[in-house]
Amino acid sequence: MNKNSKRIKNLKGIEQILIDLKPNRCDSDVYINQKMDLTNLVKYVSDKDNITYFDAFTTAIAKTIYNRPKLNRYIKNRHVFEHTDIVISFVAKVSFDDKSEELMIVIKIDDSDNIYTISKKIKDKVGSIRNKTSVKVGANSAIDVLGKLPNIIRVPIIGLLKWFDKKGILPSSLVKDNLYYSSIILSNLGSIKCGAIYHNITDFGTCSSLATMGEIKLEEVFIDGKKEKRNICEFGINLDERIADGYYFAKSVKLLQYIFDNPEMLNDRIDKKINFEEIR
Repeated sequence: MNKNSKRIKNLKGIEQILIDLKPNRCDSDVYINQKMDLTNLVKYVSDKDNITYFDAFTTAIAKTIYNRPKLNRYIKNRHVFEHTDIVISFVAKVSFDDKSEELMIVIKIDDSDNIYTISKKIKDKVGSIRNKTSVKVGANSAIDVLGKLPNIIRVPIIGLLKWFDKKGILPSSLVKDNLYYSSIILSNLGSIKCGAIYHNITDFGTCSSLATMGEIKLEEVFIDGKKEKRNICEFGINLDERIADGYYFAKSVKLLQYIFDNPEMLNDRIDKKINFEEIR
């Protein structure tokens, strides 16, 4: 289906039947609302120079996907595929005003990456578009051209591109910098003082999940029967339920919280395995 993917065979019967019953990704999305305790992460980020919460979120989610590979799967033509790379995508505004355009940013995560190298990748890409030192390429460039065509021309062209996508033959120039061809789409709404939302996934592309993060707030919680103030952040996560079962998703969320509780793990390489026996 895609040169950066491999097909997963020998599915369980129920896994294949679920795909047959729900052949479309947008009809198979499930929503997870989770408040995450970021108290340790807040302290970790505050002690770092030039490291942002989004850097930490991106690294933590990449580590989670590495350790939970089913999260990196997608379904096309009733077959299951798995990305061979972890690719994180998001949308960045050129400037913070209503009229500013938005560009898709795609970051490939290497096995040797950690929070520092991922932070640099993010800053380099975002900086290049805000400083206007980069030239639009790939999907970002194509959108400018296609979006200006009249309906009578644009609509059939988009229909043809959707058919190419379904058959796995979309030109590489339209896959490049296309957030729909990533492992997960992220949106840090906390950076604009907004709460987490649920955002739909789409049948187009190979992305099976999307996560938004809200504003970090102090909240009173009970820990071992005692009331404490903790830094809490709400996450809105949308997943294609066909790529894994509910237990797998729940344990993946627990792993993400475990990383937030132990943020020094973000200093490690992405490919460092995490011992699941430590997670309760």
